[in-house]
Amino acid sequence: MARSTLSSRFRRLDIDQYDENRFVEEPEEAAGAEPDASPEVEALLRQCEALRAFHTAIRSSPGSSRSQAMKEQAQGTMLKVLTSFKSSEIEQAVNSLDRNGVDLLMKYIYKGFEKPTENSSAILLQWHEKALAVGGLGSIIRVLTARKTV
Repeated sequence: MARSTLSSRFRRLDIDQYDENRFVEEPEEAAGAEPDASPEVEALLRQCEALRAFHTAIRSSPGSSRSQAMKEQAQGTMLKVLTSFKSSEIEQAVNSLDRNGVDLLMKYIYKGFEKPTENSSAILLQWHEKALAVGGLGSIIRVLTARKTV
């Protein structure tokens, strides 16, 4: 018994990497890696083309980005798009998405619930109802267990 406790072969984890005093800043991402789509989305919303603005905002989502500022800007843009839809147009927009698009939409809906603005919760609940009808419970589970956030 004493022989096995003195062995250090089981210590393969480098605990120094978790030291709080040893901070290593991650390199900044390239500035032009993902262009900001909010001006294009704003222009489409001014032209009353909410569906095209919706697809542009979904496509330009910074899902793999680590920049919190970029994610918050995309969240604000998406919230503007979602609140610009009429209740009768929501179902058409959700039906035009594939499974990954519905999951991404659900991520934005839940992110919108975290930081509600005036009247946004009621609109987001309408979006959630339609997205749930298309994506099912699996969509909610995938969003809640996903490691990558928006």
